Amino acid sequence: MSHQNPSDEVLTRILTEATTIAMLGASANPEKPSHGIMKQLLAAGYRVIPVNPKEPEVLGQKAYAQLGDIKERVDIVDVFRRSEDTPQIADEAIALGAKTLWLQLGVSNEDAAARATAAGLNVIMNKCIGATHRALHIAPKR
Repeated sequence: MSHQNPSDEVLTRILTEATTIAMLGASANPEKPSHGIMKQLLAAGYRVIPVNPKEPEVLGQKAYAQLGDIKERVDIVDVFRRSEDTPQIADEAIALGAKTLWLQLGVSNEDAAARATAAGLNVIMNKCIGATHRALHIAPKR
């Protein structure tokens, strides 16, 4: 059975309750989609933790080489990586205690979704967190 993304009502709850987002594949390059989405989420009041071994920091936020290096609570793991990388990322998100695994537009993997769902995480695939945040009119976290 293929994965179905949550309803808009559930997505609204996820984005409203979340405070911290780990962004895998965050980039300091303003031309990369992850850069713009991270900027949008920071402006909306989220704590965004970039995860990219090639970046020391992104948009003034200290970057981590891997998800497992983060020592604080993370609500959403937002993934800008290749679909085939996501089963391992799902396992890391579970180990980190994240509540949601969010695979960006163009990223989907049924195995990753099954692993995360079995561990009790919300799973969103092939959907942009920034566009969803705008479309659902989520209030800024101030």
